[in-house]
Amino acid sequence: MSKKENFIQDINNGYQSKGDAIILGGAILDGEPIAEAHVKIPLKTLNRHGLIAGATGTGKTKTIQVFSEQLSNAGIPVLMMDIKGDFSGIAKEGKEEGFITERHAKIDIPYNVAAFPVELMSLSKQNGVRLRATVSEFGPVLFSRILDLNDTQAGVVSVIFKYCDDNNMPLLDLKDIKKVINYITEEGKDEIAASYGKISTATTGTILRKIIELEQQGADLFFGEKSFEIDDLMRIDENGKGYVNIIRLTDIQDKPKLFSTFMLSLLAEIYQQMPEKGDAEQPELVIFIDEAHLIFNEASKVLLEQIETIVKLIRSKGIGVYFVTQNPMDVPSGVLAQLGLKIQHALRAFTANDRQAIKKTADNYPTSAYYKTDELLTNLGIGEALVTALNEKGVPTPLVATMMRAPMSRMDILSADEIEAINSKSKLVKKYSEEIDRESAYEILTKKIENAQQANTEQAEAQTSQRQSKAEPSTASVVGKSVLKVVTSATFIRGVFGVLSKMFKK
Repeated sequence: MSKKENFIQDINNGYQSKGDAIILGGAILDGEPIAEAHVKIPLKTLNRHGLIAGATGTGKTKTIQVFSEQLSNAGIPVLMMDIKGDFSGIAKEGKEEGFITERHAKIDIPYNVAAFPVELMSLSKQNGVRLRATVSEFGPVLFSRILDLNDTQAGVVSVIFKYCDDNNMPLLDLKDIKKVINYITEEGKDEIAASYGKISTATTGTILRKIIELEQQGADLFFGEKSFEIDDLMRIDENGKGYVNIIRLTDIQDKPKLFSTFMLSLLAEIYQQMPEKGDAEQPELVIFIDEAHLIFNEASKVLLEQIETIVKLIRSKGIGVYFVTQNPMDVPSGVLAQLGLKIQHALRAFTANDRQAIKKTADNYPTSAYYKTDELLTNLGIGEALVTALNEKGVPTPLVATMMRAPMSRMDILSADEIEAINSKSKLVKKYSEEIDRESAYEILTKKIENAQQANTEQAEAQTSQRQSKAEPSTASVVGKSVLKVVTSATFIRGVFGVLSKMFKK
């Protein structure tokens, strides 16, 4: 057989699927697309996580769009963390252009325009479904790791959570936990020491500063009620398409602490609430985390370990997590080792460091008889990528250069009016638009302190009144004592005896 025939056979054998699969595009050999060889990813392997990487402008966003469209068509909901704000066009039909028709003819994949059901979400006050979580839902361990606390400080956070549980004081937002910290340091110091042991003011001061740091990145908008329910990410529309949930994060690009806090809390909440799925035919939810380096660059060692642990475990719940970044080296090796699907767009070799990164990237992919991977990484065109995945048996597929299919939806963002139209029809926007500020630790402790102060004031006033009563006798008492003093004085007595002796002489 010729090289081309061998190539077609190897790719078709490597990417065959007995069950349902999504088609990403057509294989490329020696710079030419091969219509007879399609790159298919089995649905049942999509909970094995993945990586989508490549330099700016190489087609990562369109790849995510294609991926999300195929998942939605298969009835699989998608959660997309959209940092740059360029993903919303999936809600509207695309437009068939000449270059799209030509591309699809080369890879022998029919092209149709389509729109997909979308929910627009936000961590801030942008229009959309407001995402919130309470401090209590994080728990002391996760909350301590987010704040990057040491063991001693984390122990104090555990005491705070225990004290609030024991006294039925909900920790809903950051002002709640800040109030508790102030209370156990000042008014409630003796109460805490008696029941839980003494707590250093230096330790509580450090915790408070860490919370303020998180608050300054906008976390006060995220912590609170009404808490978002994970089931609302798993919706299917009336046509059987999975909802594409887009979290608009354009206003928190400079707030990596908030971004990583949200992402970790979301993964932890999904893991805790979702039942075990085992070897399911397709995932329950697929999550795309755009600009993933924002998480890893700012994360502490402890936080990275937590992310790695959750990524390892969450796939058994039927959840696939896909990291999107410019360079694969942005993702820690412990996380990278968990990723079954890798889609690598072109990298640029402008510096010596770039060339070293390309060599390391090439080493992360299977060897191929058809490609020189390190050379191909710099020669891929826009909308082309190297792909390797897992087949249905969990075996890595052959490395293949792929001409990616074009999105069926709009390859541009929505206008302000279109965004408003989607939000106005959304049931979730109405459900989560109300901000709830019920009685929690802040209000309970404030009332407790005020009552204690009032009781102290009343007691002090009573004691003052009592002292004044003893110190200031009545007028009659004063006059009586003065008269008695005069009557009993020696001068008065001598005078009386003088008068009496004169009277008797007479």
